[in-house]
Amino acid sequence: MHINHWIDGRICDQPEARRSPVYDPATGEITGSVALATREVVDRAVASAQRAFAPWAATSPLHRARVMFRYKQLIEDNHDRLAECITHEHGKVFTDARGEVLRGLEVVEYACGIPEVLKGQYTEQIASGIDAWTTRQPIGVCAGITPFNFPTMVPMWMFPMAIACGNSFVLKPSERDPSASLLLAELFRQAGLPDGVFNVVHGDKEAVDALLHHRDVKAVSFVGSTPIARYIYATGCAGGKRVQALGGAKNHMVVMPDAPLEATVDALMGAAYGSAGERCMAISVAVAVGDIADALVERLAARVRSLRIDQGMNLESEMGPVVTQAHKDRIIGYIEDGLREGATLVVDGRGLVVPGHENGFFLGGTLFDHVTPAMKIYREEIFGPVLCVVRAADFETALKLVNDHEFGNGTTIFTADGLAAREFAHRVQVGMVGINVPIPVPMAFHSFGGWKASLFGDHHAHGPEAVRFYTRQKAVTQRWLMHEGAQFSMPTHS
Repeated sequence: MHINHWIDGRICDQPEARRSPVYDPATGEITGSVALATREVVDRAVASAQRAFAPWAATSPLHRARVMFRYKQLIEDNHDRLAECITHEHGKVFTDARGEVLRGLEVVEYACGIPEVLKGQYTEQIASGIDAWTTRQPIGVCAGITPFNFPTMVPMWMFPMAIACGNSFVLKPSERDPSASLLLAELFRQAGLPDGVFNVVHGDKEAVDALLHHRDVKAVSFVGSTPIARYIYATGCAGGKRVQALGGAKNHMVVMPDAPLEATVDALMGAAYGSAGERCMAISVAVAVGDIADALVERLAARVRSLRIDQGMNLESEMGPVVTQAHKDRIIGYIEDGLREGATLVVDGRGLVVPGHENGFFLGGTLFDHVTPAMKIYREEIFGPVLCVVRAADFETALKLVNDHEFGNGTTIFTADGLAAREFAHRVQVGMVGINVPIPVPMAFHSFGGWKASLFGDHHAHGPEAVRFYTRQKAVTQRWLMHEGAQFSMPTHS
């Protein structure tokens, strides 16, 4: 199967393109090939978006909202189809894929209310005979560069808000699981979106650089690793673009001695091993405070060994494969690093074979104990089904661990102590905080984003922050008076 681009409202073939294989991670088999866009293809997509921008920006917010309402219904009608597409190319289990689609759909639902959130402010009689108001207007062609781990949700954090605000959009999804983006584009066309307002170009660094350097691209939104986020931010800003670049994570769950053990273990299992740990909000470090550590590790070990791991369309499966063989090898390398550096390997996920899927990219759940901040498996984002347990003597030590880490995407505390929870939420240096909530991803009417090396730029994703990112403010001051002659002093309001 050849997977091509979507430009100007239709599939765009690229016969002579470089192509990259697309795998079914559960079988290891190549299921298709995706075209990798040249600079010329990116130019065509941006030109299409540029032509579509002015007439789309001139449409009323109410008209845009009605398109969004139709789009919302079409996504609901194709919910399972989108989820199956994700499972077959990413590998996550079908139920998790359905949840991903739903979290993206929530942003479309928020975008349906765009007439309300785009309203400006008006002040009558700001001075004698003078009125003033502010409006928010679209900025032009916007681009999104998105990762493999959420092939529908993360793009839908970007383009529905950008388009509802009156912009046009070029999406560059991950080449590892590209098909869902084309289905999203087709559904948008069916919803009545004009041709050229939404475009999809597949590709690698050549396509990314073409977007970053294109003079007609006014804003770039990115989600991925921290090194690439730094590059995207620096390159885009150097070209005068508005940029938000969400980077890596090393999310800690602080487990206090009074935490309810069974509920905490349940939460850790889903947060650490759901989607095979390939989530930017996955919990990859459990900080066991005080005397709860031994009991926590014992309960976790039993649960990790009993994980139901199989291909994602098996509805009894709790965890599927990782996305590629190369990524599997990278995770195994981190496990070996942990052993070399002296961490205690409680459960080893290497060597797992799923009957009937011997060539799939499967790993079992892995659990380390006695991890220290100096270890590579603590410092770096593994992005796989590997949970590290760090032991801390008290609350202050645990809080310092979280605050001292390079990343500040998400964190959570499990406790029965309201004062400890309040103190943690107030003092922790992280962008998204949970209290007895393992994965504190904000709903669409709030905004998503981290601190420190987890975010480059001034705006978080989706919600009210997206409206500010995808629009710019205009202030108008007006009066209607007879000619009074030239005034050479600084105007004042009185």
